[in-house]
Amino acid sequence: MSLFTRSRQLPDDTAESRAKPDEDTGAADPEGTAAADDAPGNTASADAPGSTASDDAPANTASDDDPGRTAASPESPGEQPPATKPGWFGWRHRYPRTARGVSLGTTVLAGALVLFALLVPNRIERIEFASFVRIPAEGVLLAGLLLALPPKPRRITSVVTGAFLGLLTVLKFVDMGFYQILARPFDLVLDWILIQNGTDFLRETFGRTGQVLAVAGVIVLLVALLVLTTLAVVRLTNLMVRHRPVAGRTILILGTAWITCMTLGVQIGTVPVATKGNAEFVGNRVDQVRAGLRDARVFEKQAAVDAFAKTPPDRLLTGLRGKDVLFTFIESYGRVAIDDPAMAEQTDAVLKEGTGRLKAAGFESRSGWLQSPVTGAGSWLAHSTFLSGLWIKNQQRYRSLTTSDRMTLTNYFGKTGAWRTVGIVPGVRRAWPEGKYFGLDHIYDSEHLGYHGPYFSWTPVPDQFSLEAFQRLEHGRKDREPIMAEIILASSHNPWSPIAHMIDWEDLGDGSVFHRIKKEGTDPAEVWKDPEKVRAEYRKAIEYTIRSLTEWVERYGDDDTVLVFLGDHQPVPTVLAGDTGRDVPVTIVAHDKKVLDRVADWGWTDGLKPAEDAPRWGMDRFRDRFMTAYGPQG
Repeated sequence: MSLFTRSRQLPDDTAESRAKPDEDTGAADPEGTAAADDAPGNTASADAPGSTASDDAPANTASDDDPGRTAASPESPGEQPPATKPGWFGWRHRYPRTARGVSLGTTVLAGALVLFALLVPNRIERIEFASFVRIPAEGVLLAGLLLALPPKPRRITSVVTGAFLGLLTVLKFVDMGFYQILARPFDLVLDWILIQNGTDFLRETFGRTGQVLAVAGVIVLLVALLVLTTLAVVRLTNLMVRHRPVAGRTILILGTAWITCMTLGVQIGTVPVATKGNAEFVGNRVDQVRAGLRDARVFEKQAAVDAFAKTPPDRLLTGLRGKDVLFTFIESYGRVAIDDPAMAEQTDAVLKEGTGRLKAAGFESRSGWLQSPVTGAGSWLAHSTFLSGLWIKNQQRYRSLTTSDRMTLTNYFGKTGAWRTVGIVPGVRRAWPEGKYFGLDHIYDSEHLGYHGPYFSWTPVPDQFSLEAFQRLEHGRKDREPIMAEIILASSHNPWSPIAHMIDWEDLGDGSVFHRIKKEGTDPAEVWKDPEKVRAEYRKAIEYTIRSLTEWVERYGDDDTVLVFLGDHQPVPTVLAGDTGRDVPVTIVAHDKKVLDRVADWGWTDGLKPAEDAPRWGMDRFRDRFMTAYGPQG
């Protein structure tokens, strides 16, 4: 009775304010209200409006085992139960066990992706099982940092870290491609132009559709990688925060294990368990960028030094006056074609045959080695190194060179006024403004050689036809002045499938005969499935080019013919099979014995094949040695 009386004596405003939550709850949950009203212990009856039971009334206490009590509990009087969230459009709550499995699987995949991004090497040949069971120092430190940060900085850091990790992984993938083609990593300062060259190569090899599909696929994969690594880092960060004690102990254990393995030098095979590879990777790229920015100043100083800049024209190249001098580059003709056991026998036979046929025609030859500034690709860098006497190892140097007044070998021939200078460049299919820099009086590109046959993958014009066109357009003309020609033979350009083969010179015509020859060739998509097939096709392409060149000299050469031919660089790593050298063969062929006598002190090998121990120079040293040998003092 006293309890009821105390309740009745409460102020009106208090009673009303405490009744409102029950009214709200009843509105929101009619069933719960009904249950509360029917409860036998509820002393607030209908005939006592406004009366409210006190919080300490034992009969009004809702217990866990009172199923009918859905009204507000004493801990949260009148609070409405939270509405059920649909989650995955309700699927998550309809199938909770499956949802937990999906959530667990997603977390595992996120961890695997982050671990992959941290541990994947940037070279394909280094990818092995042991590479992915290491402890990355960067991952341990990053986890500790994220766990220690306050919520808002932690969220920002996790997003930035995920995006950066994605970019780092993209760069590693790009490196893989560069190592496969150029045997070096991607240069963040100097190599962007090569991406366009790569897409052009795809179009010329696989057609416009193949190019578009490949580029679109790469873009989709890169964007997906950036998004997924970001989401993965955010998810793992949230997981660590929810399980902070476990995460903290795990980080401590991994950090201790890393220090121990690093101190003791623990390895799995040849792979160290403790790694800081990403830090070293980033550090190397920072150094690379700094070196690239400094290189422009270094190159400018080097380009300013030219031993022949002040030599009068009448004292330049006097030992070659009246001769036709042909500088001929053979695409991808590297030392591997001569030294590799899988190719040596066949290549040696072709070189011996060529040496014999040239000798029978009255020609002698000498051969040595040059070291190219590039490997795998970048022919124009090798060409400009050979002709300028400067080490052109990147696109920045190439652009600086071709916009400078540095004299090249071809420029000096033109400066004398004693030669007509021409270029046979069948690989050029668009405007080539750099051609003016090299001082060529006339340039014949793929559109001006009279060729009406098919492309052979990347190669627009077969080498035999290019040489025949040179004979028809320039060398075979009557009453002409001596010629200095730069000839670039491209049939041995990657992908070496399909390739042309030698036919009778009289049957070349306008090149239409090569339609049939191309149909008889191999399919690059099939060839490139097997590295051994790639190497075999490369060897055949080199043999074809050497035969084209030696047969041309045998057929059209005369007493005044001087031929210098060389490889521009080694082929791609698929062909090199682990060879890291950059040597290429170089040969001088002449009918006039006096021409070769001037280079007798070079120590080069007789014939078209250089000996294993023949002299080896940097390609940038050839220009000055050649001009000295054939100058007044040579």
